[in-house]
Amino acid sequence: MNQVNQADTKPFLACLLFLAWLLGEACATTLAKTPVPESATLTGYVRNVNGTPVAQARLTLLTARQTVAATTVSAADGRYLFDDVTPGTYELVAATSDGLGVRLAVSLAAGITTVRDLTVLPTPVAETVTVTADVGLVQDKDELGQTVTVIPAGRLQERATQGLAQAFAEEAGLSVQQTSATLGGVFVRGLVASRVSVFVDGVRYTTGAQRGGISTFFNLLEPGSLRGVEVLHGPHGAQYGSDSLGGSVQLLTATAPLTTGGFVFQGESTFFGISATSGFGHATRLSFGTPRFGGVVNLAGRRINTLRAGGGVDSRAAVTRFFDLPSNRFYGARQPDTAFTEYAGSLKAVATPRAGHQFVVHYQRGQQDGGQRSDQLLGGDGNLLAKLGNLMLDFGYLRYDGQRVGGLDSVTVTGSFNIQREERINQGGQGNPQALINAQYERTRAVGLALSGAKTLPGRHTVLGGADVYRDVMRARAFDAHPVTGIATAARPRVPNGAYFNNYGFFVQDVWEAVPSRLRLAASLRYGVASYRARARDNALVGGRAVVEDDSVRTAAWTFRFSGAWQLGRGWVLAGNVARGFRPPNMTDLGSLGLQGNGVYEIAAPAVAGRQAFIGTTADASAVSTGLPVRQVIPESSLSYEGSLRYRNGRMDADLTGFVTNINDLLTTQTLILPPGAVGTRLGTEIITAQLPTGAVFVAPATSPVRVRANFTGARIYGVESSLGVRLTASWSLSGNFTWLHAEDRATGRPPDVEGGTPPPQGLLRLRYQPPGRAWWVEGVVAAAHRQTRLSSLNLDDRRIGAARTRTQIQNFFRRGATVRGFVEAGPDGRLGTADDRLRLTGETLAQVQARVLGAVASAPLFPRLPGWATLNLRGGYRFGERHHLLVALDNLLDQNYRTISSGIDAPGRNLTVRYTIRL
Repeated sequence: MNQVNQADTKPFLACLLFLAWLLGEACATTLAKTPVPESATLTGYVRNVNGTPVAQARLTLLTARQTVAATTVSAADGRYLFDDVTPGTYELVAATSDGLGVRLAVSLAAGITTVRDLTVLPTPVAETVTVTADVGLVQDKDELGQTVTVIPAGRLQERATQGLAQAFAEEAGLSVQQTSATLGGVFVRGLVASRVSVFVDGVRYTTGAQRGGISTFFNLLEPGSLRGVEVLHGPHGAQYGSDSLGGSVQLLTATAPLTTGGFVFQGESTFFGISATSGFGHATRLSFGTPRFGGVVNLAGRRINTLRAGGGVDSRAAVTRFFDLPSNRFYGARQPDTAFTEYAGSLKAVATPRAGHQFVVHYQRGQQDGGQRSDQLLGGDGNLLAKLGNLMLDFGYLRYDGQRVGGLDSVTVTGSFNIQREERINQGGQGNPQALINAQYERTRAVGLALSGAKTLPGRHTVLGGADVYRDVMRARAFDAHPVTGIATAARPRVPNGAYFNNYGFFVQDVWEAVPSRLRLAASLRYGVASYRARARDNALVGGRAVVEDDSVRTAAWTFRFSGAWQLGRGWVLAGNVARGFRPPNMTDLGSLGLQGNGVYEIAAPAVAGRQAFIGTTADASAVSTGLPVRQVIPESSLSYEGSLRYRNGRMDADLTGFVTNINDLLTTQTLILPPGAVGTRLGTEIITAQLPTGAVFVAPATSPVRVRANFTGARIYGVESSLGVRLTASWSLSGNFTWLHAEDRATGRPPDVEGGTPPPQGLLRLRYQPPGRAWWVEGVVAAAHRQTRLSSLNLDDRRIGAARTRTQIQNFFRRGATVRGFVEAGPDGRLGTADDRLRLTGETLAQVQARVLGAVASAPLFPRLPGWATLNLRGGYRFGERHHLLVALDNLLDQNYRTISSGIDAPGRNLTVRYTIRL
C-alpha cells in the first residue's frame, strides 16, 4: 500500500488555489469597465404546424450552461428579434401559452444577422438539441460523432411518478434498474451505477463513496425540477472526468424567465395518483423574472404505498425463492416493505448585473423516509430488518457565466457542494431473531470548483479548456445492538470514518468546422487524478482492537475522445467516435468492509493483508482458488468505438449505431479464498463461522461466501442501438427503438462478472394520434424484452436476478424468518424448532421442502435465465383551455409479471396513472 505523504496533496492544493485565483480574476473583470463586444442578431418568425403566425410566444436564448442570455416575445405577425447578442452557440427555446414549443441549436456570428423560422409542435418526432455532448457548446445531435439521448420535460412528467429512474425507460441504449422502491438507477450500454456518471447542470453529482451495484441517491433528484435530461452514450472521461465507462447522465434544471422589460410571473401545480402503488403526489413550480433578476422555486412530495406487481405476485419473494410457492398465498397481492414518503424542494436565482455577465445560485434538498430494502426482507432474503432511514440530499452551486472575459469568448466558474446522508439498520441471518442488529450512519460531503473558458480561433476552431477539482469526505459510524439485551457496541463502518477521495483534472477540447455545414470534427483530452486516504486513528476501536488500517492510493490517467460527423446530403449523416474512459477505485472499492446492499459480506484488500488470501474463480460457493493473490485494486479503463448512420428530414428521424467497448482491469467481487484453519478468526468485526474445503469462508450476517473486490478480468460489450420516428400524417406519428447488447469475458467468452448483469435485447413501438389544433392526444405503446440467458455466477447468485438458493439457505429461512412470521407450525410433538415442524400452507417438513425445491442437488438458482416480457400501454392527454391539462395512462394492460435486470422489485402490474396540471 502507498503510505500517506504530503506530496500526494500538493497537486490537489495547487489545482484548488489556481482555480480560486481564476475565480477572483473573473469576478474582478466582471465589475471592471470593459469594451462592448461586437454583437450578433437573430430573427425569424414563429408559426404553428398550419403555417399560421403565433403571437406572444415566449422565446429564450440559453447558453450551454443553461444561463439565460436573452428573452423576447413574438409580435402579432409571429416575428421575433434578438438584437445585440454576444456571438456564440445557443439553445433557442420557444413556448406558447397553449403548451406548444420547439428547441433549436443556433450559432451566431459577430456582425451577422441570422434568420431562423420556428414551427411549434405539440410533440416533435425526436428531440435534437444537446448542450452537454461537447462542453460549453449548444449543438444539433446530427453534428456530433457520438450518440446522445435527449428526454424532454414532457416525457419526464409522463414517466417519472415514483422516482427519476423511471424517466429513462423506453429509450434506445438505456434500461432502468429499480433496486428497491426508493432506490433506482439507469443502465447505459450495459453498465450501471458506479460506471455511469451523473451531473446536474454540469456539476458532478456522483461521489467517491457511491456503491457499486445500486444508485442510492439518484432518486432524490426531483424530476419536477428538471427541464430535460441528456444521456451521453459511451465513455466521456475526456469531457467529464472519471466513472463514465458506460455513459454520463446530464440533468438540466429549470431556468428563471428573465424578461426584456417589466415583471413576469409563471407557475404550475401538478397532482397525480397511481393505482399500482396506491400512491399520490404533488409538485409546484413558481418562477418570476425581471430584466436583471429572476428565480424559480420547486416544491414536491409523494407518498408511495405498497406495490402490486403483475399478477399480484412477487417473482423473487423469499417464500418463492426458498419454498417454490407463490407469494400471494402468504401475504396477498401487494408486496410488503415497498412504501415510502419523499419530499423535495429547490431554489434557483439568476442575477445579471450587466450585459454579458450572469450569476446563478442553485440549491436543492431531497429526503426519503420509511424506505426499506424489500429485496432483503420478504422480497428476497427473508430477513427481519432492512431499513433505509433518513436518506437526505443537500446539493447546490454558485456559478458565474461571463462573455468576453479576459480575451476569451466565454468563461464559466462554478463552486459546488453536495451532502448525501443515509442510515441503514439491518439484521441478517435470513430472519434470525437472535442476530445482531447493525446500524450504519454515513454522510458524504463533497465540495467542488470548476473553471472553463472558450475561444473561437481562425479556421473555424472553437477551443475550450479548463479544470475541475472535487473533494469527498466520509463521516461514518456503526453500532451492533443485541436484540435481547439491547446492549450496543461500536462496529466497523462500511467505509472508514474520515476517509477522503480527491478527484481532479485538466482538460482541453477543440471543435473544428472542417467543411462548413458538411464536416465537423471534435477532439478532447484530459489528465485526471484521483487519490484516497483512510487512517486508523480516525476510527473507533472495536473490542479493543483497530479494524481500519492506514491506507492511501493515488492514481492518474489520460483520457481522450475523437469524433466526427459528415453531412452526406439529402438528410444523411455518417458519424464516428473513439473514446477512452477511466474509473479509479473509489472509497467503496478501496475501503469497503461489511454486509452490503446485495446481502453479501464484502471486504477490501487491506482487511486480509498478510493472510495469504487468494481470489476465487467465481462469485459463489463453487469457487476455487485462481492462484491470484488479493491485492489492492487498481483503476478500470475502457476503449470504445462507435459508428452511426442517421437520416432526418421534415417527417422522419432515424438512427442506427453500432459500438464496441473494451473494459480493462474489470473491478468486480469474487469469492475470498483463505488458507485452511480460518474458522474462529476475524474479518473486520465478524468471526469466520465456516470454511469449505476449497477455502471459501462464511460469517454470520450473510449466507453467501465472503467476497473480495478485485481486478479480476477484462470485458467486452458490443451492441446495436436504433431509433425511428416518422410523422405519417399531420395527426399520426410512429416511433420506436431497439437495443441489442452482448457482453463477454475477454479471456473466456463467458458472461463477465459485471455488477448488475447485462440488459437483454429490448425494444418499443409507439403509435400516436394528435390532431392539429385539437386539445387532446392518445397513443398506444408496446414495449418488450427478450429473455436473457447470459448470466454470470455473480448474476445467478444475486437475489435480484438469479436468486440462488442452497439447502442451508432453505433451512435458515424455514427455521428463522418463516417461523418468526408464522408460516411454520409445530409438528405432532407440539414444539417448534424440531425436525417435525411443518410448513403451514402445505404441511411439509423441512426435509420435504428441500427435496421438492432442489431435488438431489445442493444448490440452484430460481431463475437460471431472466424471462422475457411484453407490455401493452395506452396513454392520452386533454387540455382544458390554456391552464388545465389532464394526463391518463393505462400501463401493463395484460398485467404481465416481469422485472428489469438487477432490480430488487418487480415492475408494477396493471396500473392507472392520472396526472392533472394547472398553470397559474
